[in-house]
Order: sequence, then structure tokens, then C-alpha cells
Amino acid sequence: MNNYKNTLNLPKTAFPMRGNLSKREPEILDRWYKDCLYQSIRQAKKDKEMFILHDGPPYANGEIHIGHAVNKILKDIIIKSKGLAGFDAPYIPGWDCHGLPIEHKVEQIIGRPGDKLSDSKFRDICRQYAKKQIERQKLDFIRMGVLGDWEHPYLTMDFNTEANTIRYFGKIIEKGYLVKGVKPVHWCTSCGSSLSDAEVEYSNRSTPAIYVCFRAVDSQYVYDKFGLKAINLPISAVIWTTTPWTLPANRGIAVNANFTYQLVKINNYECLILEKSFVEIVIQLIAVTEWQVIAECNGYELELLQFHHPFMDFNVPIILSDHVTLDIGTGLVHTAPAHGQEDYIIGQKYNLEIANPVDLYGCYLPNTYPGLDGIFIFKADDFIIEILNVKNKLLYKEIFQHSYPYCWRHKIPVIFRSTPQWFISVEKHNLREQILKEIKNVKWIPNYSENRIRSMVTNRPDWCISRQRNWGVPMVLFINKKTQELHPKTLELIEKIAKQVEKSGTQAWWDLDPVTILGSDSLNYVKVFDTLDVWFDSGSTDFTVVNIRPEFKGNPIDLYLEGADQHRGWFMSSLILSTIVKNKAPYKEVLTHGFTVDGQGRKMSKSLGNTISPQDVMNNFGADILRLWIASTDYTNEIAISNEILKHSVDNYRRIRNTARFLLANLNDFNPNLHQIIPKQMVSLDLWAINRAKSVQEEIIMHYANYDFHAVINCLMKFCSVEMSSCYLDIIKDRQYTLKYDSLARRSCQTAIFHIIESLVRWIAPILSFTADEIWQQLPGKHNKYVFTEEYYVGLFNSNKIVHDKLWDTLFIVRNEVNKVLEKARRKKIINSSLDASVTLYVNTELYKKLNELGDELHFILLTSDAKVMNITKAPVQAHNGELNGLKITFKKAEGNKCPRCWHYSVDIGSDVNYPELCARCICNINGNGEIRKFA
Repeated sequence: MNNYKNTLNLPKTAFPMRGNLSKREPEILDRWYKDCLYQSIRQAKKDKEMFILHDGPPYANGEIHIGHAVNKILKDIIIKSKGLAGFDAPYIPGWDCHGLPIEHKVEQIIGRPGDKLSDSKFRDICRQYAKKQIERQKLDFIRMGVLGDWEHPYLTMDFNTEANTIRYFGKIIEKGYLVKGVKPVHWCTSCGSSLSDAEVEYSNRSTPAIYVCFRAVDSQYVYDKFGLKAINLPISAVIWTTTPWTLPANRGIAVNANFTYQLVKINNYECLILEKSFVEIVIQLIAVTEWQVIAECNGYELELLQFHHPFMDFNVPIILSDHVTLDIGTGLVHTAPAHGQEDYIIGQKYNLEIANPVDLYGCYLPNTYPGLDGIFIFKADDFIIEILNVKNKLLYKEIFQHSYPYCWRHKIPVIFRSTPQWFISVEKHNLREQILKEIKNVKWIPNYSENRIRSMVTNRPDWCISRQRNWGVPMVLFINKKTQELHPKTLELIEKIAKQVEKSGTQAWWDLDPVTILGSDSLNYVKVFDTLDVWFDSGSTDFTVVNIRPEFKGNPIDLYLEGADQHRGWFMSSLILSTIVKNKAPYKEVLTHGFTVDGQGRKMSKSLGNTISPQDVMNNFGADILRLWIASTDYTNEIAISNEILKHSVDNYRRIRNTARFLLANLNDFNPNLHQIIPKQMVSLDLWAINRAKSVQEEIIMHYANYDFHAVINCLMKFCSVEMSSCYLDIIKDRQYTLKYDSLARRSCQTAIFHIIESLVRWIAPILSFTADEIWQQLPGKHNKYVFTEEYYVGLFNSNKIVHDKLWDTLFIVRNEVNKVLEKARRKKIINSSLDASVTLYVNTELYKKLNELGDELHFILLTSDAKVMNITKAPVQAHNGELNGLKITFKKAEGNKCPRCWHYSVDIGSDVNYPELCARCICNINGNGEIRKFA
């Protein structure tokens, strides 16, 4: 038998079957950066409409984790897809460089500033540490294929940014929103500083829960309130608390004005005041056998009654507050204005003392109470409980598990602690209402996130923006020693100081001698040494970065994209500041993504051993697999990752890559400038394929615009695996390989393939960036150097789309039914492949007309050696009934011999003595004018 391989148009391409991504991607990156790819993109897009995604800065601290990868890659997909959509979409990555994450890490390395380490040296080490972390993180982000201006990122510690942050602070003061007050704030006893809401996380904690008696100062007066005559028994109001350590700061007992409170006589020994819903519960706990409710009254009747503190020498009043509920306790609430938000608010109403006996690091101050001085508060619970026991004021004790705030850095319980702090008031000038109005003007994705931030704004307290730290942007204020008022020229002073910070950084403030800027007036003022909350740093970057950087050309921000926790973090701080300064939200859209979990839905944790690092994924599989996994998820919910999930992404990647390879391999002799076929001369199936590509492109563009990337992947997988590989490409192999190389039918096929690969490479570019670049380098014809400077392909067209789609939809259903019949036969080893078969289709009149129109080309669509169409009335009893009405199928072994060139069975083999082994069709394609195809 002769070898006819040289007579076939076999596929050939330099595009390898195996991606070998972990090795090939770094080589591609080297080329990108040698060619200044990002700058080339900017040049190509310079006159286009702007789209601005403002990067929320990660902390410059530690290795990046899988959450960082999700965030940065999602942003990169959006930026690249916007470029393809015709936008100029610059990406300026940023880092948050100040604050506790870095300061804490430096403290672990070299200790806190003190005698051996000056504050200025400490800050310099923090700056150097941040720089090193940025370089480490930057390399990983670049390795992921994220394109941006990595040579010129924005850093909140850049001198210019620090100076502009100070200027933005000045605008807040100018607008009248800065206030100073003594309020309880979240306080970390390890940090020795206040925390923002975004720096607090909640976890379950077990603490002592105690029922404590406060003895009435004037029992007869209390009896009078309950409508009773004198009873010679003492009266105690019973409170319940899970924070015994706060009892030294107690200054009141809160009741609800509308609740009913009962006076309960206990063993003829004492009378207790309890809300009526809790009476039986408390009686059961303290195991009293003789008790009686002797009177009751409304809560408001108890207002201002005086009770002795249980172990300290002063009295406290009963006060009325709506925050008292019937969820748990006694209906009487221990009130310490220095250690609770509601306590503080109601304390202000009743002018209660804000007594804070706790120092920066959680220890009791001197002269708090004998035996407590210098004791850490959480170690004092047992001591205080013992005092109550000795003084016969402890009614009952139990252990109670409840949700409790923790410092998200140190993972230790935090406290509420009142200290003098600086706040942005959300009540002044109706700021809260303005913010709520601006929320309506923003598109929140997913839409339920709008309710989340709306609820947070509605319920949030004033924003504490001062921190007692070394490494941060200073609050450059001078305060009058007597009046505690700001210097009357504060705004002028801020600008002068900002100019100095531009030259030498924030150390300029710490080194500043007030005399040099205030002159003799410096004697009347003190310098503020607090720093700004880091959320102020990042929250002001729409001004300090976007308004300043020339790449953005003064345009407003289109999109913020961060994790769902940023509703109380960056989204919130940016919204507050922009509403104050600009009277509008800083963004048009806000997109949030969920957090990564393992394949079982568990939170990633080193202790569970279920973490997967992005570096490992890239080293083992490649960055494109990491990118494909992220794009394949519904990232608005929790994002699951495991080795099994990644392997599924690998499988999907192979299908896309193999599709692209097939397309490229069949263009090896195609020059689009010479060989393209005009639509009216193209084969019907090829027109259908181009029509499908155009429809798919429209869907993909829509999904990219909606940030719906998993829908993009679904479209790609259906197109590559089903419509292309299992259908179109399967059918065209015979035509592509066996027809005359320059025949119209083959060039028609190549024309369709060319249009499809030109489209496909653009569709995948935002997600599979490295692979898209590989494909781009292999495309026939002249192109710009990189796909990323391009826009979506405009060469697709619709040609008789309705007619073609209707015809081919029917044909593919018929083909599917035939495949089912032949697959059963193959499993039974009746045939080895579909080409071994000859099928007969028994059809109704409507189908007969459609199928008969195809003539001899029907069997090419069915991938059989022969196909006949007959009226359904002639169908034998044993004919297969498919799911398509009006269709029955039979098959038999194909007649004739197998052609060694095309593998079809034919009865005309041997009709030409020059080619005794070949069928007439192959002879025509080798030595004749070539086969003519109209449909397939």
C-alpha cells in the first residue's frame, strides 16, 4: 500500500500542544517588559474614552496570599477587557504603607522605640521595611500577568502623597467636620491604640457572666415608687454583665422606660428589682425556694433612684435607655460610659462621668481600687468577682460564650476605652443623610451590597481618625493650651507643613520646632502627635492619586473593586471623605468579591493545613490556570479552591488550547491577504461557524461589560468544546485535509478558521493572557505586536444568519441522533468508527426537503461513508426512534473498500489504474480539478 501522507493537507503549527506554562510564562514576561508592553498599550489607547479602575492598596506587609491573587487578577481582567472594548484604561497599582501592620512587624524585629531606638529611626526602618515588602509583592503580581505601571505605583508613604493627604485633612477641617471628644473607641491593648471598625473582627469568647446587686441608698423611697409602705428589708437592683473588669467604671444602671419591673422578696431577707420577664429565670439560677413578687412598676418610675456601687464608695443613678432589651440578663444594664458606645451616648444625656481607669495597654491606673492598680483587666475578673463575693453583692456567676471583638492583627480581645480622640462627625451638616443619598447614585455589584453599606452608614458612629502611633501621616495641628481650640491659622499652617513634607516626608512634622512656624505664639500652643487612621490615607487617594496622576487626565473614577470586608473599610472611608470634600461619591460602581475557602467551604487556615498559595499554583500549573480558576468562579460569593478544582481548570484550559492549536495548525498555508474567500462563495457550514462566532462574541462582550467572567468562561467552553471541537472542527477535518489544497471549499474553511481564531484570541486575552500572547505570535498575516493593544475583532459577519442557523440547528440535531445509534454499534463492536457505516434516515416531508437539498454532502456532516434519505413511511420496524419527531434511523456496514487516504468506504476504489487503492473523490482532489462543496 502506498503512503499518501504527502497528498494530504496535514495540520502544522509551532504552537505546542502542551502549555508548559510554568516554564514558558516567565519567558513571555521578559519579552513583555523588554518591549515596554504597558507603555505600548497606553500609546495605542491615548485618544480613547477613559475608564478608571482605582486600585485599592494592599498593605505592604508579608507574602501575598490567594485572596490577593483573586483581587489583582479580577482587576487585570477588567482592565484588559476594557482595552479591548475601546477604552483607555490605565492601571496604577498602589500600596498602603503606614499603620499598624508594618509598625507591629518592625516592633517584632527590633522592638518599640524608646531609649535605644529613636522615633525618627523607627519610622525610617518602617519605611525601608515597607519598600522591601512592596518589591516582593510586586514580583508576584507581575508574575500573575497583571499589567500596570509597576515602575511608578502609588505609595501612601511617597512624600507627595503624604503631603496631599495632609492637604485633604485640611479640607475636612475647612468644611467643619473635625471634632475632638472623649468617646469610647475600639482599643487594642497590644497596639496601645484605637482601632477602626475595619480593624476589628469577631469571634466567640467565653467570659464570666455575673449577676450583681446594687443596694438602694434609700430603700423607703424605692418602696414608695412601687406603691408600698415601709418594709424593713434592703432593696437591690440586679444587673448582669459579661465584663466584670468594667465595674470600676460603672456610673449608672439603665432600664427601659416601657418595661415592667417587679419587686421580688427573697427568703424574707432582701428585695430584688428585676424586669418581670427575667424573674423566674433568676430565681431558678440562685436556687431560692421562698420568694414572692410583692409589687411592680414601669421603668420610667425608677428614673434617678440612687444605688450604692457594689464595692466602691459612690452612688449611681437609674437612667432610662432604649438600648435595654429583653434578650438576656435582668432588664437592668450596667452602664460604664468609658467602655461602651451605648453607655457613652446615654451617659451624655444624663451627664454621667466618663471614668476610664484603664491605661494604654489595658492595666488599671493607680488609685483605681486597692489591689487592682497595675493589674491587666482580663486578669482582674476573678479578683473583682471575689470582692463582690466578700461584700455579699454577687448573686450568681456562670461562664457565657458570646461573639466578641478581636484585633485582626494581634488576634486578641479588644476593649472599648474612652480617650481624647479626633473624630469626623457624621451628624454635622447632615453628613449621614448626604452619604445615604450618594449611595443611591452608585451601582453596587452585587446589588445586595448596597443594603450592606447603607446599613453600616445608618448605624455607624462618628469616625475616630486619630491614632497613637509612630508610623503614619501626622495630624499636623496646634492646639491652644487654655481653650483647646485649633490655631486660627490652621489651614495656612497645614499648607506650609505640606510643602515641607513634599521635600522630606512626614518626619518634617516630627522634627518641626513650633517656634519656626508660630514664632512667639508657640508658647500658647501644643503640637498634636497623633497620626491619621490609615483608612484616611487610602480613603483620600481619589484626591491624592487619581486627581494628581496625569494618566487619569482629571477624569472621575469608574470602579472600585475589593473584598466584601471593604464596605466598612476602603469603600466607607472613601465615601465619607469624598462626600465631605466633593459632595459626591468617589466612584460610579463598586464591585465586591467574596473570600477564598477550601473545597469543603472552610476558611483558609494554616492550622487546618488547607491553604494554597498563588506562588505554588503558578509554579505547578502556571499563572493562566490561576487566572482561569478565578474567572470561572462566581466570585461575588465564597470562592472555593482545591487541587481538584484546579485540575478542573486545567482540563478546561486544555480544551481551549487544543481548539486554538487546531485552528492555527490548519492555517499553516493560509495568507489572509491572498486566500480569503468572500461570503457569497463560502461553504454553508463555514458561514454558520462565522455566524456563531459573531453571536458568541456579542455575548462575551456583554459579559465582560457586566463583570460576569464565569459567564465568559461558560461561553468559551461551549464554543470550543461543543460547537467547535465536537461539531464544526470534527466535520471540516475531511474537507481541510483531503481536498485540493487551494480549492475554494478548503479556502472557505480556512477563511472561517481565520476569523474564528482572530476572535478567539481576543476573547481569552483578558483571562488567559499568556496563552493569548502565544496564539497572537502564530497568527497568519500582519498584526501589531501584541493583542493587548487591539480591540475586539470586527471581521466577523452575518450571512443569511437566520437561514443558516435554522438549517444547521436541524442538521446538528439529526447528526446527534445518528451519533447515538452509531455509538451503540461501536460499543457492541459492530463497527470501529462512524466511517464504517452507511446510514439511512427515514424522515417526514419537512425533513426530507431539508436533507435532500444536501445531496451527497449529507454523509460528510454525519461522518459516515454513505447516507440516504427516505420517506418515514418506508421505515422498517427495527429502525431507531430518536428524540426528533419525524426521524427514524437504520445503519449497515458501508459497502465497498476503505480508501487509505480519506478512510471512507467506497465502491469505486480501483476505477483508476494509476491510483488502484484510492476512491474517485481522492483521485479528483490529487490529480483533478478538485472536489466542490456547497454545504459541508
